[in-house]
Amino acid sequence: MKPLGRKLILTVACVVGICSFAASSFATTWDMPTPYPDKTFHTVNIIQFATDVEKATGGSLKIKIHSAGSLFKHPEISKAVRGGQVPIGEFFLSLLSNENAAFGTDSQPFLATNYQEARKLWAAQKPVITKLLDKQNLMPLFSVPWPPQGLYTKKMINSVDDLKGIKFRAYNATLEKFTNLVGAAPTQIEVPDIPQAFATGRVDAMITSPSTGANSKAWDFITHYTDIQAWLPKNIVVVNKRAFRKLSQTEQQAVLSAAATAEKRGWEMSQKETTTKTAILKKNGVIIVTPSKALMDGLKKVGGQMLKDWKKSAGPEGEALLKAYRK
Repeated sequence: MKPLGRKLILTVACVVGICSFAASSFATTWDMPTPYPDKTFHTVNIIQFATDVEKATGGSLKIKIHSAGSLFKHPEISKAVRGGQVPIGEFFLSLLSNENAAFGTDSQPFLATNYQEARKLWAAQKPVITKLLDKQNLMPLFSVPWPPQGLYTKKMINSVDDLKGIKFRAYNATLEKFTNLVGAAPTQIEVPDIPQAFATGRVDAMITSPSTGANSKAWDFITHYTDIQAWLPKNIVVVNKRAFRKLSQTEQQAVLSAAATAEKRGWEMSQKETTTKTAILKKNGVIIVTPSKALMDGLKKVGGQMLKDWKKSAGPEGEALLKAYRK
């Protein structure tokens, strides 16, 4: 090869190398804390969301998932995103209900008990949530519900009276209040700690989804799952607005597009999860119970009382939200 040809090839190679280095140097990586293990359908959906973002941006934006509370514990995630410690995160929406009652609308017992009602409630709730989060320099990207919540116990529950005195897992302020109203004793337990909490006697019962029950191998510590379909609480993925504004227009659009896809996919996954995980509970020996009329009447009475209290604390925002939902 002539010296000139060799020189040209080396020059092209250097340029390509410099361009590749420059591209990798300008790539952005977002750390994203999530509270649930990798096999939880919410986390599976979020991992796919991150993959979609990286693909759509040609690798200029990467989202590194830190699952199972490994980077921040669940109650700390919203604060970490708000304070800019991380640019993006996922958390249980109603954990913020102490800040404003509107955040806990989807955890009000027996307000929305199936996917059709849950979609309608989210449509009414989202504008309110968006405004509240905006004040915290946060922006919602997408929200996905858990399957309808059921009752896990070590014995048959025929009425609300059967719950009195039972040590009960509570995962937010709404469920803590519900637990107190039915005469049980609430204890705050995060999802990864459920098996140990039952094993050590800290709790004897819980209300949660078929997903959490199956993933926690509930058959090791309870005998009955009563399908009360109490509510469909949601997780939400939010982004720090400052971090979002630093992205290019192309990257911003990629994030928003991937988020819309993740929300649609997540709702579909949740519906499928309800059937699949309930079957797993049954296969492993859990007794699946259709609740008695007496139990449901008692639970709905408690739910009605809680909704009245919620309306008072939610103020005009809550009233407008419920009005939009009930159109």
